Amino acid sequence: MLDLQTHCISAKDVVDLRSALAYLSTIPNQLLTTEEPVDPHAELAGVYKLVGAGIPVAPPTRIGPAMLFKNVKGYDMQVVTGVLASRERTALLLNSSVERLAFDLLEALNHPIAPVVVSQSQAPCQEVIYRTPDLDISKLIPAPTNTVRDAGPYFNLGLLRAEDPETGEADVTIHRLCVQGPDLLSVYFVPGRHIDQFRIKAEQLGRPLPVSISMGLDPAIYLAACFEPPTTPLGFDELTVAGGIRQRPIELVDCVSVPAKAIARAEIVIEGEILPHERLREDIHTNTGFAMPEFPGYLGKAQLELPLIRVKAITHRHNPILQTIIGPGEEHTNLAGIPTEASILRLVENSMPGRLLNVYAHSAGGGKYLAILQFKKSSIRDEGRQRQAALTAFAAFSELKHVILVDEDVNIFDTNDVLWAMTTRYQGDRSTIFIPGVRCHPLDPSQSPEFSPSITTEGISCKTIFDCTVPYHLRDKFKRAEFMEVDLARFLG
Repeated sequence: MLDLQTHCISAKDVVDLRSALAYLSTIPNQLLTTEEPVDPHAELAGVYKLVGAGIPVAPPTRIGPAMLFKNVKGYDMQVVTGVLASRERTALLLNSSVERLAFDLLEALNHPIAPVVVSQSQAPCQEVIYRTPDLDISKLIPAPTNTVRDAGPYFNLGLLRAEDPETGEADVTIHRLCVQGPDLLSVYFVPGRHIDQFRIKAEQLGRPLPVSISMGLDPAIYLAACFEPPTTPLGFDELTVAGGIRQRPIELVDCVSVPAKAIARAEIVIEGEILPHERLREDIHTNTGFAMPEFPGYLGKAQLELPLIRVKAITHRHNPILQTIIGPGEEHTNLAGIPTEASILRLVENSMPGRLLNVYAHSAGGGKYLAILQFKKSSIRDEGRQRQAALTAFAAFSELKHVILVDEDVNIFDTNDVLWAMTTRYQGDRSTIFIPGVRCHPLDPSQSPEFSPSITTEGISCKTIFDCTVPYHLRDKFKRAEFMEVDLARFLG
């Protein structure tokens, strides 16, 4: 088993999952380890639901430490979850702060560093190699199920990397992968994802698309991979942002069985090809009708036809650790939400500099549906610009459903403070802006004609702005009570 006892390690020393866990092990209440045997099928997720999954996982849940399961029934491989399941821990791992995370990602986006390719001898991910036909995914890797109704075992932190078959441009994205056989995975692409565009091109050419699936990574890589258009258009390599975060290039290595590249310091790599013109029903082996828990907090529907990946090889480090995410909780919020925050900051700053102070993609929206914007009005001419900032966010991110606008004296990361603003600085009939009939994210179950007669077809939503800012001409009547500044350390010892 891997020994995480490391002395004098800091966030600047994090280069992969192992160093990230070693760093967390030095900080109280950030990493919990257990030797208790755990079943990867539903039990592991049930444990972490109570330890630290967070909303939108159904209560009882909470934000807690990451958790390393050292004794997974039927496997020699350890499993870790919740590495990014708190904003505080995410900030620690990126050498940032809760308030500065989005700004630091934006800085990395503006100063990207391209990845480099290293030799196999320099790639820990290829210390152990299994090739077809001597491999069986389900026997080698403890892919978890979140619930007993899942379509099957899933890898949900698998970073797919592929190249455009025409241009050679690379992309990395995270997609859910269901184990469908000893060497077969189904993959779900939300329409428009870049690797799916590569797949479509390859299929039109009658060719398979070579891919690598890297799991167990430096947290910076996972966060960078979650940037979306228009911030990272087709052909933009998000690994350059991860390089910018770490201020050093991410290392890649040539795969051993397909013409693709993988993350050299990954814990586990699955190599394979997306097969042209082959599809499979997601729950073909279980017939549950469901896939797995989705980020809005509900079980997703099993897809009737999904592309298939034929696995050619599995490589991993000595004593590998599988990294997974539990349910639609805080970890998804941070992965999806923090890059979205950085993107909104960038777009609004470009159109109205100095006014948008910060953005929080709230946990209740899974990092996609709900954003809180902290806006500064410096003069009467800024009145109304706060709503323009919300419209800019909507225009850029089709999946965004609700925007809450607050003043600079409101802590956007404190839900109680935001609700206070909504209570004392908001009147429903004058402070709410409805934008009906707009396409949103397909996983919101309220977006159906059955829910509202105003919705004409599935996937259409009424986007809403909640303007909880004080009208500029009334600002003097809304000053918060001021307390004396004190040196608290004097009284707390």
